[in-house]
Amino acid sequence: MNVGFLFEVLIGGLLAGVMYALVAIGFVLIYKASGVFNFAQGAMVFFAALTFVQLVKMFGLPMWLAFPATLLVMVAVGVATERFVLRPLVNQPPITLFMATIGLTFVLEGLAQLVWGSQPHGLELGIEDVPMEWLSQAAGINVSQFDLAAAAIAGVLVAVLAVFFQYTRIGRALRAVADDHQAALSVGIPLKHIWAIVWAVAGFIALVAGLLWGARNGVGFSLTFIALKALPVLLIGGFESVLGAIVGGLIIGASEKLAEVYIGPYFGGGIELWFAYVVALLFLLVRPEGLFGEKHIDRV
Repeated sequence: MNVGFLFEVLIGGLLAGVMYALVAIGFVLIYKASGVFNFAQGAMVFFAALTFVQLVKMFGLPMWLAFPATLLVMVAVGVATERFVLRPLVNQPPITLFMATIGLTFVLEGLAQLVWGSQPHGLELGIEDVPMEWLSQAAGINVSQFDLAAAAIAGVLVAVLAVFFQYTRIGRALRAVADDHQAALSVGIPLKHIWAIVWAVAGFIALVAGLLWGARNGVGFSLTFIALKALPVLLIGGFESVLGAIVGGLIIGASEKLAEVYIGPYFGGGIELWFAYVVALLFLLVRPEGLFGEKHIDRV
């Protein structure tokens, strides 16, 4: 076995895993604050990337201006979702809220294609997808310059979100709301404002994830399926843990890439489409609550 090639594959998988973790954190934030599994996160990623591309191509906005404009749109989408979709359903069964996010998925997908069209687009962020020469010359390992830059951007954002959630006043309020809604209300934490902030942050995460994945794979309807890759990440790391999203993303990214290269040829290819779900299923048999999830004990 070529050790250099093994490291090359592993590094590529870990870099992809960081971007998976970024998508997964969007789920974690909303789930922790409101107990809602936001099935529409993938549609938000697609909507954000398509809006950004069309603002650049159709209206000729420079990227530095299109980004804040798209961010305003995504914050508005997030706040409107909390205000008009979820707030009227407070105290309803979790399945009702989940079904509402499924409905929101189709609304966002349809709205994006109605406003901007359904044609796939390329997206250039100014970072070339070529091997890094110095690393190739020094270690004989080919690592994509774009993958490294995208993982660095995603990693910085993940770290900022983790610090924000752990140490800031709003972050502490978010954790209090996640632990007990009624107790948080009793000490004066504005629950509705916190939910609005969480959904706005989820919109921002969807924008960054949409740009990174859109630049890598193109901006099209297939972006909605990127969020489905976050599901095995959450199953492994735990639905309520930012750290779990990071670790789960790295595990899925690395195992998926290694399986694609070393096991895929024996299955005729395409293993990267389903291998992550097999890993998550096997993991559920051992630790159903995930690595960093909380165990729930029902007393009878």
